[in-house]
Amino acid sequence: MSIACCIPVLECVYCLACARWAWKRCLHTGSHDSDSWGLATADEFKPVPHLCRLILSVYEDDLEQPQWAPPGGYGINPQWVHHRRSYEHTEGHAPPYLVYVDHENHDVVLAIRGMNMVKESDYAVLLDNRLGERQLDGGYVHNGLLKAAEWVFESECETLKEILNQHSNYRLTFAGHSLGSGVAALLAMVAVQNRARLRNLERQRIRCFAFAPARCVSLNLAVRYADVINSVVLQDDFLPRTATPLEDIFKSLFCLPCLLCIRCMVDTCIPENVMLRDPRRLYAPGRLYHIVERKPFRCGRFPPVVKTAVPVDGRFERIVLSCNATSDHAIIWIEREAQKALDIMLEKEKIMGIPPSQRMDQERRTHAEEQQVAIQRIADLSIPDTCSPYRYGTFDDNSVCVETEGSSSTWGKFITKAFITDESGKLVPKT
Repeated sequence: MSIACCIPVLECVYCLACARWAWKRCLHTGSHDSDSWGLATADEFKPVPHLCRLILSVYEDDLEQPQWAPPGGYGINPQWVHHRRSYEHTEGHAPPYLVYVDHENHDVVLAIRGMNMVKESDYAVLLDNRLGERQLDGGYVHNGLLKAAEWVFESECETLKEILNQHSNYRLTFAGHSLGSGVAALLAMVAVQNRARLRNLERQRIRCFAFAPARCVSLNLAVRYADVINSVVLQDDFLPRTATPLEDIFKSLFCLPCLLCIRCMVDTCIPENVMLRDPRRLYAPGRLYHIVERKPFRCGRFPPVVKTAVPVDGRFERIVLSCNATSDHAIIWIEREAQKALDIMLEKEKIMGIPPSQRMDQERRTHAEEQQVAIQRIADLSIPDTCSPYRYGTFDDNSVCVETEGSSSTWGKFITKAFITDESGKLVPKT
């Protein structure tokens, strides 16, 4: 009799626990992910709207007579487009892209378009991956995206070298959206590792902007390349938050809300420290910029605010159950909100009247300190070596193991190699 009386109590406790979980998940909004991050400055965010428009221009058949230009146009000079590569040129190895010599900003830009839902070759790039299949520079990366990046680098290396020889003070920028963001991020990593083939271009003159980035690198690589790669996320965008294999996402596109809800429940049951200690789990690469334009329990859009950090914990780990999860992935909306945010930042800095040189010095020191803290945090996690067995996910038994040192000594060597101490005792990246 006493046992029977306890059954309703247990049912009530179970229902209350489920209701609490559902309430917390429904209340989780995109703005919560970056609550503790600092504000981005206009100087570091200035290239974002311009690069968005450059990526959009890849979709045009004729830049002299554009059909899909955003309000105000693309803001580029068609005569400065060095060359373009379509699907016919890439033969399915990579998405279409263009090389643009930006004489106004002293920049050589390689811009890569996003996913084309009717092209089988784009799906082939996404499908070419298994968890823990491909290693790069002491971490794991998406195999298909790395192959595409390597193909682009081999195809364009000599051209980029020639342009940089002609313009020795220009920097090299890679930019991409969605599928192209993963290719661009890994392309930047390949370029950093092969700087000798680019007239020994300094590391600080290579950069990447990944818009609506795919999760394509392991956590240690995401942090180590934070001085090179910048990922831009608009509010509730689903792709940077979805640890589901990319091929499953696009296979289930017509039932994407169902997939996101299921994945949301699964991820909630996995403790974050378990996810962080898996060396093969992939993340959005580099430094993160989060454009926040909506607030909980508020209607409409607000003036966008841009938050930035190099996080380790809470790196867009939870899917947001939002009706904007897919629309926030669109490059058109990213460009629009990024331009609004930049205009607001420029107006505020104009009122404050801080000298540009002082702002840039402060920004450089802050970024170096944030990256150093993130590197130390990863060292403290004692993430297993790249060939250690791990219960989260499946491991490829045929993968080649690489002998690695202890995590603390490995990260210590990286810090010594990548940073120096300035006169004030602060760590700054080596030039």
